[in-house]
Amino acid sequence: MYEAYFNYLKKFSAEPLTHGDKALIRQNFTPVRLRKRQYSLQAGEICKKFAFIVKGAMRMYFVDDKGLEHIVRLGIEDWWMGDRESFINVTPSRYHIDALEHCELLCMTLDNANELQKKLPVFRQMMNKLDERNIMANNRRLTSAISFTAEKRYTEFVECYPELADRFPQHVIASYLGVNKDTLSRVKRQHNLK
Repeated sequence: MYEAYFNYLKKFSAEPLTHGDKALIRQNFTPVRLRKRQYSLQAGEICKKFAFIVKGAMRMYFVDDKGLEHIVRLGIEDWWMGDRESFINVTPSRYHIDALEHCELLCMTLDNANELQKKLPVFRQMMNKLDERNIMANNRRLTSAISFTAEKRYTEFVECYPELADRFPQHVIASYLGVNKDTLSRVKRQHNLK
């Protein structure tokens, strides 16, 4: 399971990981398996672990007053999953996170993350790059949500995340895009005709 993370880290540094680096990573990550539909976090809990997805697919969502689910994040292999606000601030989460497929994860606590940032330069580089990407993705998603049509939202989603468009069921993608299933069906038909 750790080999997947070691390979992932290669994207952030030309320097190979030493045996000591790998040992430090093994000390600070815990392998976890989730069954399909099993929660890693429920609203009201504190997000005590942040997960690197080795295998599987997950979603992070909240449930509104009418009982409707609104997906705010999707994740697959080589992606991270957790509620960063709850994790960093040690406050109750407003989100649920569950497995949409059987998952294999490498999980770290906040103390683990802090230790890795101090002792492992490649981990620090990775975190900085992920922060940059997260800001850009959030800005793009916010712009999409407040100003794009359903067609444009779907087109941008497929362009940015083709691996997600093929992986998740239509109702999951519809919730992520903030549209209903019927609208997404119509949009996909039009998109496929182009």
